[in-house]
Amino acid sequence: MNVGRLLTSAALRSPDLPAVTHQGVTVTWAELNERADALAHGLGELGLVPGDRVGVLLDNRPEMLQAMFACFKAGFCLVPMNRRFTADEVDYHLSDSGAAVLIHDIGADRQVYVRQVGSDVEASLEDVETSNLRRGSADVLIDRDDLAWLFYTSGTTGRPKGAMLTHGNLDFVVASWLADLTPMTSESVTLHVAPLTHGAGFHALAAVARGAHQIISDPGRFEPGAVLELMRTAGVTNTWMVPTQIVMLMDHLCGSDPELPALTHLLYGGAPFAQGDLEQAVACFGARLVQLYAQGESPMTVSSMFGSEHVAALRNDRGQLASVGHIRPGMHVEILGPDDEILPPETLGEIAVRGPAVMQGYWRRPDATEAALRGGWLHTGDMGKLDERGRLFLLGRSKDLIITGGSNVYPIEVENALRSHPAIRDVKVVGLHDRAWGEIVAAAVVPEPGKTVDQTELLDHAAQTLAAYKRPRRLVVLAALPRNAYGKVAASAIRELFEQ
Repeated sequence: MNVGRLLTSAALRSPDLPAVTHQGVTVTWAELNERADALAHGLGELGLVPGDRVGVLLDNRPEMLQAMFACFKAGFCLVPMNRRFTADEVDYHLSDSGAAVLIHDIGADRQVYVRQVGSDVEASLEDVETSNLRRGSADVLIDRDDLAWLFYTSGTTGRPKGAMLTHGNLDFVVASWLADLTPMTSESVTLHVAPLTHGAGFHALAAVARGAHQIISDPGRFEPGAVLELMRTAGVTNTWMVPTQIVMLMDHLCGSDPELPALTHLLYGGAPFAQGDLEQAVACFGARLVQLYAQGESPMTVSSMFGSEHVAALRNDRGQLASVGHIRPGMHVEILGPDDEILPPETLGEIAVRGPAVMQGYWRRPDATEAALRGGWLHTGDMGKLDERGRLFLLGRSKDLIITGGSNVYPIEVENALRSHPAIRDVKVVGLHDRAWGEIVAAAVVPEPGKTVDQTELLDHAAQTLAAYKRPRRLVVLAALPRNAYGKVAASAIRELFEQ
């Protein structure tokens, strides 16, 4: 199935109903579908053929959905990028994916442009639309194994890798989302406050499949008071947030009733949720809370905890709130030992996943693909256990991933940026617990002999290659990094230094 036909079907079923509202402007399903078709035809005129990659660097706005579905409809592969990426990070993603076109809004005028990569050829999205309107459907026949989305996920040993997600993967993700997480109809109202380039983008696919009205909040700083007011006035029925955002909502409410009678599903995931804060969230939002656990390599589809389970756990056994729920229908999860043997319940090991949501592999990385998918399992790198009732618990990470505000940061990327400064001899980056952000990035640095470290200068240096959320929020200068008996840097000792 061509996932792009989800939009086509919504336009046929409900042409005049609202599809997307942003900054007070509403687009109908017929209009959104026509614009996506026009953009797809315009990309084809640039010489793109099915399978070609299209980079998308946009803030949350209706044009993001238009670009997504233009790619799906015409068989192009979407390569969404975080709007906070630096120029270096954007160049890397375009080069690694081999993208032929970049759709962006990085100009001073904030307008959307379509640029051919490697050239100065650029046209406004408006001009591309105007010259291709009323050309009819751009939908092409698609095999379920054809690429739809390159979801870049960082690795601990280098640059991000593109997880190859197919139309078949996305088809299953949408059906699973609607069945398990957020049942929707054309009367539902979905709010997007997280980047559509990541988890919220999959939520958007599900909303399109049911013709739900989608509201996109203004990008930029998350203002809890404004978000709550928008949820009230727009009658939002469902939304997806990272724990950081839910904590900010609770802090703003200060224990008062959220007064959101229309809200039925408040999804969360993507970062750790401190036990105390989660208990407070259940007391505040009740059975509206729905947790999901997944990775970009198996997007949004590994396990879930329903709202009723949250409430029951708070009443009867708060320890169960530490789990990430039960395995989703259609997916298979086991805990594997050092030799990839399946371990019994209550035994700690690596979480491994099988099922129709699992990626095809990593783009142009056969060795990494073989390692990640060996034995037919997706080896997540997360450590955990299954209890006797089939509930999944995350008990740590075999990788040094830092999740700050729902965004992934891998220490080696930050370390490389800091180590490139001429005054730095050695560096170790760790994550520190933070109530608001889940974790924050912290760095211990060792200067070269005879040199001093100007912290402001060092952070400015890192800002040249790192997005803001990847930059250290805390920094300490040491004479030497603490190491264990095997010569490895002792991350726990560094965390203790920061805690002191």
